[in-house]
Amino acid sequence: MALQGILVVELAGLAPGPFCAMVLADFGARVVRVERPGSHYDVSRLGRGKRSLALDLKQPRGAAVLRRLCARSDVLLEPFRSGVMEKLQLGPEILQRDNPRLIYARLTGFGQSGSFSRLAGHDINYLALSGVLSKIGRNGENPYAPLNLLADFAGGGLMCVLGIMMALFERTRSGKGQVIDANMVEGTAYLSSFLWKTQKSSLWEAPRGQNILDGGAPFYTTYRTADGEFMAVGAIEPQFYELLIKGCWGMLQFPSQKTA
Repeated sequence: MALQGILVVELAGLAPGPFCAMVLADFGARVVRVERPGSHYDVSRLGRGKRSLALDLKQPRGAAVLRRLCARSDVLLEPFRSGVMEKLQLGPEILQRDNPRLIYARLTGFGQSGSFSRLAGHDINYLALSGVLSKIGRNGENPYAPLNLLADFAGGGLMCVLGIMMALFERTRSGKGQVIDANMVEGTAYLSSFLWKTQKSSLWEAPRGQNILDGGAPFYTTYRTADGEFMAVGAIEPQFYELLIKGCWGMLQFPSQKTA
């Protein structure tokens, strides 16, 4: 396994952090999840491949145990808002002084700086600030949030995994750890780079819900079937559109591809 021998300490948080740590565990890392005393975490969700430890980090004894654990670890993953770990005397300056090779990964909604850094939020808020939410929805309707996969899991969890992997690689050359500031807003904005770079192309030049890839094309959408289920149609290329028309209606002459 690619990450065999890597020790990761995960401080308990909501979905993005546990998902990030689970991915690392899936690829061989040894993950220790630090829980609050008395918490009841459902390991069947995002706890695969992890061990757990209960510590009260607000108490000197609990904080001391975490420091000793991080002193021999490769990665610390923490999900708290800006300033929380520093208040606990567990910030990167202290833990990386104990262990200069430690990769200190901070996974938050809004990042470590700026006017939003100390605020709480959820997937829909991160999507809105990234601009992506403005592009999701049908023509004439309000933008709507998809499942919390885009900001929480992709822009947050997976982008943090990528940052950790690059930091581990860089450490093989420098011998030093670093601080990773991963956050859902910037991660989602990065994932949507193609969207913004192609704003003036035929893919996205129309308003929301009137483009090929956002529900504005009858050949790239979903339909209810006779048995009450749904099917997805994606016939963008002309040759596939031709097959769709011929297969459904047997037409030899068929209308050109148009969006709504």
